[in-house]
Amino acid sequence: MSADTVPVTGWGRTAPTATRPIRLRSYEEAVAAVRDRGTRGGIPRGLGRACGDAAQNAGGAVFDMTALNRVHAIDAEGGTVLCDAGVSLHRLMEVLLPLGWFVPVTPGTGYVTVGGAIGADVHGRNHHVSGSFSRHVLSFELLTADGAIRSVRRGTPLFDATTGGLGLTGMILTATVQLQPVETSLMSVDTERARDLDDLMARLTTGDRGYRYSVAWIDLLARGAATGRAVLTRGDHASLEALETAGQLEAAGPLAGGTRARRAPSAFRPPRFPGPPAFLPEGLVNRTTVGLFNELRYRKAPRARTGRLQEISAFFHPLDGVPHWNRVYGRGGFVRYQFVVGHGQEEALRRIVRRVGGQRCPSFLAVLKRFGDADPGWLSFPVPGWTLALDAPAGLPGLGALLDELDEVVAAAGGRVCLAEDSRLRPELLAAMYPRLDDFRALRAQLDPRGVFTSDLSRRLAL
Repeated sequence: MSADTVPVTGWGRTAPTATRPIRLRSYEEAVAAVRDRGTRGGIPRGLGRACGDAAQNAGGAVFDMTALNRVHAIDAEGGTVLCDAGVSLHRLMEVLLPLGWFVPVTPGTGYVTVGGAIGADVHGRNHHVSGSFSRHVLSFELLTADGAIRSVRRGTPLFDATTGGLGLTGMILTATVQLQPVETSLMSVDTERARDLDDLMARLTTGDRGYRYSVAWIDLLARGAATGRAVLTRGDHASLEALETAGQLEAAGPLAGGTRARRAPSAFRPPRFPGPPAFLPEGLVNRTTVGLFNELRYRKAPRARTGRLQEISAFFHPLDGVPHWNRVYGRGGFVRYQFVVGHGQEEALRRIVRRVGGQRCPSFLAVLKRFGDADPGWLSFPVPGWTLALDAPAGLPGLGALLDELDEVVAAAGGRVCLAEDSRLRPELLAAMYPRLDDFRALRAQLDPRGVFTSDLSRRLAL
């Protein structure tokens, strides 16, 4: 490894590769870096929350976008923001909530850059209502392989190739995003328990239309009659009127009581807790520890509770308050597996849940959601149906064979695996999962014939 390279991984901390980081501080530096990217090319990288190898580039460069983090303009009347691609969603929440606006879509962490949110076309708990992040992007500036900066608007082929294109069409520099109006920084939350997977799917199917946000934590170690038991959490942004009649506030930070919440209804000060040490014993996340955690979580959850007030950070990003929580998996890291199968393919979902439970795969971060209408991104992950995401220790015996088996089930059901989180999908399954793949490859070949923008994922899957 040469002196100017460092090992880089995704958030899962698996398969590190040596790369040359280039921290960009201006658009001029960005243009120069792209023109001098070297023989192995480069890939834009934000805050490193993609779990797989989408923002790695063995032997080449990664373009660190985090210093390009200015909020240029906010239209407080029309609800739009123009910002650099390196601005995090967390930072946008800090700036926008006091003005009565919220990011339109947020994944499970706020520490994702706007450029990363577009490149991965991230989804959140509101996909059944609001779609993916790209649905709310009006335009962006894209630095392409020839060193030109292009203004790209929604509805064009380059827009659709870039949203979900994982940085392979160019480097996003700025974006204009339509925002979601809110009255407070609190959520009104309903929680209920589902006794098994069929009960959970029935509750989601009949009840989701009444909520903007919906997600279920699912116990993948449960078997028999309890297979797929879950805790379902749904909600919407709390109104000012709701604060006047609010009961108990579920506090995870400075807003420790309803009175204080009413005094500062738009405050956004997420808590910070000590993170795990840099080195933890291997095997801390195992069937025994996860089984105990899952049992406690399920039993502690209310059978049915409505109207509980909760801070936005606790509702959307409970793990963001714990720095480097990914270390709990030990040096070996973890693999995130996320897939979607369409409505009418519920038996494929049941089969996968039973198979994971039968394998005793320890996943304490497993969530099930329903997707709404697909967005136009050619490599965007969401399609209408059911999506399940799970994390598993990378060193779990038999994990690779299990996930290969699940890939076949997903592909046969007409589903797909999320590329932004992937680190091990076999390339021969890709075309079956993403029908616009040939269009993406053709546009990329025309736009970037020398492979200026490239990554470990793009080489692995021949994107």
